[in-house]
Amino acid sequence: MKNIIRLLRPHQYLKNGFVWVGVLFSPVHGLDTFLATFWVFLGFCAAASCVYVFNDIFDRETDRRHPTKCQRPIARGAITLPLAWLISGALALLALGLSSRGGWQAPALIAVYLVINLAYSGGLKHVVILDVFIIAAGFMLRVLAGTIGVGIAPSHWLLLTGLMLTLFLGFAKRRAELLALENIGRGDKASVRQVLDDYSPVVLDQLIGITAACVLLSYGLYSVSQETVRAHGTYALFYTLPFVIYGIFRYLYLLHHHAFGNDTARDLMRDPHLIVNGVAWLLVTLLVLH
Repeated sequence: MKNIIRLLRPHQYLKNGFVWVGVLFSPVHGLDTFLATFWVFLGFCAAASCVYVFNDIFDRETDRRHPTKCQRPIARGAITLPLAWLISGALALLALGLSSRGGWQAPALIAVYLVINLAYSGGLKHVVILDVFIIAAGFMLRVLAGTIGVGIAPSHWLLLTGLMLTLFLGFAKRRAELLALENIGRGDKASVRQVLDDYSPVVLDQLIGITAACVLLSYGLYSVSQETVRAHGTYALFYTLPFVIYGIFRYLYLLHHHAFGNDTARDLMRDPHLIVNGVAWLLVTLLVLH
């Protein structure tokens, strides 16, 4: 059971918080919407674990040569391949079943999420730039499932902010992997994650800078857009912007000085500055909007 729990990576469920964006920023919602979003959240938790399982199945050979991933249950033989496939299939069915309680849109989006991640694990993760866009697409599907999937109309500015944020985190993850392997030969880098051989620190730093700027710009414009002001009756959402700016700057600092970036969920939970900043942003947002 301990190996199965480790295989499912429950600490990564923090990323499924993107599902709640619609409820958080929607001016009108009730108990039914909240419950529908809750079931979608649980569905994405099961779907995410499903993806982690079949990703570990595809990566088992390269994981065995990695200094830390070699301890994953499938890589070290603690869980057999037939059992892993059985767990993955069961989680996929569970994800579709849980999310279907609010209608057909959410399970359809989860099905798309599973398909693109299967393609990612099957080979698209080796395609430079596209690999990060596929990761970002998974987060955008979470946002859409938590908005369109439960009957909430999403804001285009908010969707753009989510896209830029997930691209930022994706490129930061690739940069962290390069930083961790900077003393290893390029051939060894490719054996751990093949696509790293096509990235360079200079290119990744430029992509990170562009996406970070776009996150701040798009969120700032969302907070003062006439659509947002009409929906919530206030310009005060603008006062949440400093928390977003600090969060981005702090993450960049941790990326380059404390080897953060490899595991976003763990990073957010182990840095006190990010925790306090995130809680403060959430509380101020709730105070302003609700």
